[in-house]
Amino acid sequence: MTNRTQPLSELLGTAAAHAAPVVRGIADDSLAAPTPCSEYDVRALLNHLFHVVVNFQALAAKQPADFSATPDHLSDPDWRARFEAETAKLVEAWAAPGAEEGTSGGMGLPARTVGAMVLLDLTVHIWDLTQATGRSFEPDPAVVETLTELVEQMAPTARKMNVFGDAVEAPEGASAFEALLAATGRNPRDRAAA
Repeated sequence: MTNRTQPLSELLGTAAAHAAPVVRGIADDSLAAPTPCSEYDVRALLNHLFHVVVNFQALAAKQPADFSATPDHLSDPDWRARFEAETAKLVEAWAAPGAEEGTSGGMGLPARTVGAMVLLDLTVHIWDLTQATGRSFEPDPAVVETLTELVEQMAPTARKMNVFGDAVEAPEGASAFEALLAATGRNPRDRAAA
């Protein structure tokens, strides 16, 4: 894979730069809208994504993460700016020396795999949010390339754990990103709010 050696912090920085305007553009009256993740409306998905971004900062430092309960990060009236601040901390955490080496936290997985998992959330869930709010989203090709390999590697386990839905057939002429979305159980050309 061509970008195996590209630092995760660079990929996360690119993903965060693509995510920030999406999150900034979410209106308060869209927070109850359904998303492609049937268990989440926009507000719940934003809280989940916030929680992941914060906890994966700890995982980058080989510290334990707590996913037992998801706080309401949107209770802060300045949550859009705070999301950008937390993604900046995430990028910084994964740029620290040794962050990509060894295993990470209590997950027992290679640190680079763990970092790619938050990259996946920061890409696919941002797409989910754009679908719920009637916008479009196209991530950076280097991010998609990295995530395609991750999804191929982790999909069977992720489906057993109900992290991914069953794969759907990618539409004819699908882009690499549409194929990635299909592999995670999303219909890449079907709007959640339609």
